[in-house]
Amino acid sequence: MMQLGQYPAPTLVIAHFSDPHFRGDDDGMFGVIDTRANLVAALDHLERSGSAPKAIVFTGDLADLGEPGAYRRLRASVEPVANRMGTRLIWVMGNHDERAAFRRELLDESEPVETEPAPHDRVYDIDGLRIVVIDTTVPGYHHGELSDAQLDWLAGVLASPAPLGTLLAMHHPPIPTTVEVMAILELQRQDRLAAVVAGTDVRGILAGHLHYSTHGMFAGIPVSVAAASCYTIDVATPSTALSGVSGGQSFSLVSVYDDQIVHSTVPVGDFTAVTGFTDAFLENLSRMSPHDRLEAFSSKRSPYTVADIEAL
Repeated sequence: MMQLGQYPAPTLVIAHFSDPHFRGDDDGMFGVIDTRANLVAALDHLERSGSAPKAIVFTGDLADLGEPGAYRRLRASVEPVANRMGTRLIWVMGNHDERAAFRRELLDESEPVETEPAPHDRVYDIDGLRIVVIDTTVPGYHHGELSDAQLDWLAGVLASPAPLGTLLAMHHPPIPTTVEVMAILELQRQDRLAAVVAGTDVRGILAGHLHYSTHGMFAGIPVSVAAASCYTIDVATPSTALSGVSGGQSFSLVSVYDDQIVHSTVPVGDFTAVTGFTDAFLENLSRMSPHDRLEAFSSKRSPYTVADIEAL
């Protein structure tokens, strides 16, 4: 990545996807949504982007009905892409997921039949960036909760800072939603989580669940919610309504810098390109001094055209 401004390339990039809602067969959702085709298109967009993410984080609702076959189909769709890019896959539980099938099919883990599957809480080290996955799901319900034991575990993990800080990955976002009915399914007793993460090295919280891209602050920490790859929620409808639409799917690129983290929403679809710059144009700009670059590209009185700069 060439540096044309004040900031160098990010230290690393994380791709953030959410809510693919795979089914155990090839049937779509609501007779309209092809969940696999939508996710494949998003992953293809990521692969072609050249962003080279160090990890791909899926923040929950990986399956729609928790079927073992859904996790197998998801894994078969995602792992080849991750392998080609040399990137780590990080899975997060969502309220539509089932812990036993999730562990067995995605993580190759199993627990004794008589044992209630434990929450899926994990720590990943991505080149010095710590990603902490915490399971906000409640078996048999769609709202979110965190137990005292989970919060104690999280406090212990965060007691020592990581070299590049921490991202917390969870399904239920700890911020308000403008879709009022969704508030019933929010993370309960968020003040308890705030007491644990405030003042720690947590630099961002990644979440899903809402099916639309949104951002907020929680305990002084930026929260980034990735839209669903299956279908999205139209937040411009009346607040008491719930309107799921076949469009607006996106994922996020999380760019980690020394002093900040930037979350960029990437829309997915077949769009008409209306403008752009060639590699030659950008390469020639990069060879100019900062002053000449401003005069050539920023000044409204610049004598240069795009063709002139490409030919330099």
